[in-house]
Amino acid sequence: MGKDKLEFIGKTLIQHGKASDRVYLMKLNNKDMPGIVDKLVAIAKENGYSKIFAKIPENSTSIFLRSSFVKEAEIPKFFSGKETCLFLSKFLSKERARDARESEIEDILAITYKKSIKNIKPKLCASYAFQKAAPEHAEQLSVLYKRVFATYPFPVHDPKYILQTMKEHINYYIISDKERIVAASSAEIDYSGANAEMTDFATLPRHRGNNLSGCLLLRMEEEMKKENIKTAYTIARAFSAAMNITFARNNYSFAGTLINNTNISGQIESMNVWYKALSN
Repeated sequence: MGKDKLEFIGKTLIQHGKASDRVYLMKLNNKDMPGIVDKLVAIAKENGYSKIFAKIPENSTSIFLRSSFVKEAEIPKFFSGKETCLFLSKFLSKERARDARESEIEDILAITYKKSIKNIKPKLCASYAFQKAAPEHAEQLSVLYKRVFATYPFPVHDPKYILQTMKEHINYYIISDKERIVAASSAEIDYSGANAEMTDFATLPRHRGNNLSGCLLLRMEEEMKKENIKTAYTIARAFSAAMNITFARNNYSFAGTLINNTNISGQIESMNVWYKALSN
């Protein structure tokens, strides 16, 4: 199965491919409205994809809703701390529109809310060191991601991809133990929209249980505030109680569930969206 690819339709950035069996509208350019909707549907039908997923400003949603898209999540003040973002999806098969483990997602959210009451501020043990990743870390980062994820929606297994995105809009962060990277994450920054996706969290099995993801998230937020980012958000695996708890404990709000959305670790999974305002 080939990797999902990034490309522009007009000036709108999309990702699509058989891996996640979808078209993902990542960044809409209003100059491509309203024709972009029909183009997305055409790409999906031509390739036999079963889902179209769009992350768009609220003022652009009406044409999508008229084309049988449904709202799966919503983040207020997402764009420049002002405009709401909607996560809309169009399902092209009945099977894709329903997660057979829906009750399990609800159970995990219930556990998440219960455990988030304990607002524990994570701390790094003395043996660990946090830093922003540099180009010389790309190879070791790719190895870490290979060990943690059998498949991933973006080619983080490739050091060339990590190097390239490092130069563009993604800040990678690492925690090391004796100069060996044992945990990592990234902030995918939209400078024009003043928002950042807190993503790519990975910890080697032997180092789990030390709340390294929580430590990374806390430090990342500090870094994003320096970049004048107003909203942080994540798209977390719905069946990963640990990741959902990490965000909930750090005062992120639940925005909704994206059903059967992303191929990660070898299968398409539902994802939960969480968000937090980093400034008033």
